[in-house]
Amino acid sequence: MKHSPFNRSISVVVVESPVEQDRAALTFFISINDSEELGIACELLESDFLKCSVGFPFMRSKSRYEFSVIFDTSHLSGQEEMLTFLVTAQSGNLEHTESLHDNTLTLSVPLMHEVDSSINGEVFPTSFFYGDSVEASNFVQLENHECLFQSLNFTLQVYNAGPSSLPGAFVDISFPNRLSATGAEIFHVQQMMVGQDKGSCSFHRNPSPCVVPQENENIFHTIFAFFTKSGRKVLDCERPGRSCLIIRCNLSSLAKAESCDISIYTLLNTEILKKDSSSVIQFVTRARVQVDPDLRVVEVPNGSPEEKPVVFEALHNLEPRGYVVGWIIAISLLVGILIFLLLAVLLWKMGFFRRRYKEIIEAEKSRKENEDSWDWVQKNQ
Repeated sequence: MKHSPFNRSISVVVVESPVEQDRAALTFFISINDSEELGIACELLESDFLKCSVGFPFMRSKSRYEFSVIFDTSHLSGQEEMLTFLVTAQSGNLEHTESLHDNTLTLSVPLMHEVDSSINGEVFPTSFFYGDSVEASNFVQLENHECLFQSLNFTLQVYNAGPSSLPGAFVDISFPNRLSATGAEIFHVQQMMVGQDKGSCSFHRNPSPCVVPQENENIFHTIFAFFTKSGRKVLDCERPGRSCLIIRCNLSSLAKAESCDISIYTLLNTEILKKDSSSVIQFVTRARVQVDPDLRVVEVPNGSPEEKPVVFEALHNLEPRGYVVGWIIAISLLVGILIFLLLAVLLWKMGFFRRRYKEIIEAEKSRKENEDSWDWVQKNQ
């Protein structure tokens, strides 16, 4: 664009893509900087058309004016990918056609989606009893499997508080899946569902859902394990060395103030719990929602928490098996008899049973008779 010694006007047109019909409500002109010193005056002719007069009364040859225009973008709907400004400079006098190629400028600003995502959740039931004396009707038994499973229903809710829409996110749900590093897997996921068809979930399926640990211990080990079953064990995926089952759910877009529910129905193998020495086993399941930075999404600083722990407990009923009760009674009687025999032997060794009670009684009787006869003689004298 060639310079002219006359007044020039610059027009700014805001072009939104792809929602051009709503562009009147998308950006708002606020002010310009350094307008008084440069003799610049701007007028908003339409909601998406700004006209500015640059140079008053004229611009000298080879002169350059720099100024900035401020727009308010807080009213964007959050659906836009790009904000486009079309800037056109027009001189007050005539210009040659071949010099008009640089009178138009297009400025494009990629938009970031600022969101405040959060997650909440719960599990049902929050606690349950297990053990050999618990009724089998309280558990679930799969066809062709001898294991007794405890059913658990997890419900998670992902919420976007805005201010922009959330184009996509994923949720990682971690379950502590083993009691020990070399133990069998506990959980068997049956069903996963994302509400309103807002996404899908995937995980590594357990190839052997029913594992019954072999009982290589004798009756004495069983009884000892029963009396030593106490304390609380906490299973948490945040602890190092913990083996976990990870379920990842990919979510589609969520508008401002929109939520999405994730339902997970899983089974827990109680046969593995029975072999543990703890009376209370606490499971800490963690769910975390994360946004995809490739979709130009950023989280609001100091916003809502993106992680939620969901806790439930498995409680041993501490009631032994029937044959264990019988063995406890039998062993108690045997131990009582052994203690009685041991005391008898100790008393016998100490000579308690070898004392001559008959001789002692006769000697005591003779002594009393002698004392009585002596008293009679003294009285006669």
